[in-house]
Amino acid sequence: MLDLVQLRSFLAIQQTGSFTRAAENLGLGQSTVSQHIQKLEAALDRRLIFRDTHRLGLTPDGEVLAGHARAMLAIDAQVFDLFAANKLRGQLRLGVSEDFATSRLTAVLEDFTRAYPSVDLQLTVALSGVLYEMQDLGEIDLVFAKRRLGDQRGRLVYREPLIWLARDPLQLTAQSAPLPLIAFPPPSITRKLALEALDASRIPWRIVCTCGSLSGLTAAARAGMGVLVQPRSMAPAGLKEIPRDILPPLEDVEFVLVPRNGADQALITALSDEIFSKVGGSLEIS
Repeated sequence: MLDLVQLRSFLAIQQTGSFTRAAENLGLGQSTVSQHIQKLEAALDRRLIFRDTHRLGLTPDGEVLAGHARAMLAIDAQVFDLFAANKLRGQLRLGVSEDFATSRLTAVLEDFTRAYPSVDLQLTVALSGVLYEMQDLGEIDLVFAKRRLGDQRGRLVYREPLIWLARDPLQLTAQSAPLPLIAFPPPSITRKLALEALDASRIPWRIVCTCGSLSGLTAAARAGMGVLVQPRSMAPAGLKEIPRDILPPLEDVEFVLVPRNGADQALITALSDEIFSKVGGSLEIS
């Protein structure tokens, strides 16, 4: 088995063209570097370096070894970096809002679990209000969910507008009042904002379908049952945005990260950084 320390000395000699400079670069004595080459040549039973009064270089066998040596040291560095980065371990309880889970969560989880395979992730998908309640009870370590404008809870990741959606907006809104709504149950933030906007504009409404799952609400909206409210970037396929002159504008929402006091800070930081790298910094103003 080849010794990586000896291979490192061998490549240093190739790069510098000198035993002396190679030893200086490696922080070793020249005699130590010479011993490395001697042992390496003995292990392979090949002469790897030629020296004369004018120059120093690699023999043909040395040239062959150099390519393999670089590859072996590169793999060694990759393995070292992998395990150095993966010192994080333990359990992290993540709560994610329903709409984010169906749109962008996959990319976050894929890269995080690849980078930190020793971390056990316990995932809860629910309404933002439910997640905050669970965190208050100590059941979730990190929440990634919505908050209303002006709420100081958590660390802002990005902001975007809410929109009205329907399968056939013009046909649906042309119907006689009240406006049929498809909504999450309380304490949904999008539901509350939708009802506030309609009440402020004195538009009568009725809830025709309630479901805690976005897939269920989407199915109802695609069936033409009523109007659904969602962040613009998370609008389900098959639904169209209702023009602004038909229904009142909706308040923007902010997506935030909220850590639990006392949670493992290293795990919180690692996952928060991953979320920011995927979705942070986008700012959409309605």
